[in-house]
Amino acid sequence: MNRISSYLYQIFDWITRFAYLNVLWILFTVAGGFIFGFFPSTIAMFTIIRDWLKGESNSALFTSFWAYFRREFWKSNRLGVFVTLLSVIVVIDFWYIHILTTSLTWTHIPLLVFILFSLLLLFYLFPTFVHYDLSVRTIIKNAFLIMLIHPLHTLLILVCLASLTLIMYLLPSLAFLFGGSSYAFITMWLCLHAFTGITRKATM
Repeated sequence: MNRISSYLYQIFDWITRFAYLNVLWILFTVAGGFIFGFFPSTIAMFTIIRDWLKGESNSALFTSFWAYFRREFWKSNRLGVFVTLLSVIVVIDFWYIHILTTSLTWTHIPLLVFILFSLLLLFYLFPTFVHYDLSVRTIIKNAFLIMLIHPLHTLLILVCLASLTLIMYLLPSLAFLFGGSSYAFITMWLCLHAFTGITRKATM
């Protein structure tokens, strides 16, 4: 009975942590005026998820989040400039394909490939940012290379996020409590496996 109670306590404890982390992510994003708050808040969330996955889960959540938010504020917003520009280009490509043309042709293939690679790259950018101490330019380059050499991890990310999206669609209230933190956990967990594999191969 005590063992069952202990398991239940751990489960509810982690549910509370994920919900609290998600609320912090939303609050700090809003506090930063969204434009300047989104990227440092997201980086802080991913960094905390990485700490949890590495077994470092005893620090006060708010204190850790605030520390990571301040430390990575400017660097994360520099990455944000790239992500924003890339997103604008992707939106323009979608607009061109679906609005300005009546049917898909072979000339659209490069645009579709660019859109696909851009969206997949976004899965790796934040995990690469928090895992490696690199310049923003090198983070972008390394994230793209890791995406290319780990197609299985990319496929697993897509499958897991598609399942998560379906659950959030069926239960919209869960999106507010767990949307961001669940996304961060899935992508960080799978990317961490990819990073570990790269480190292992480099030391062989």
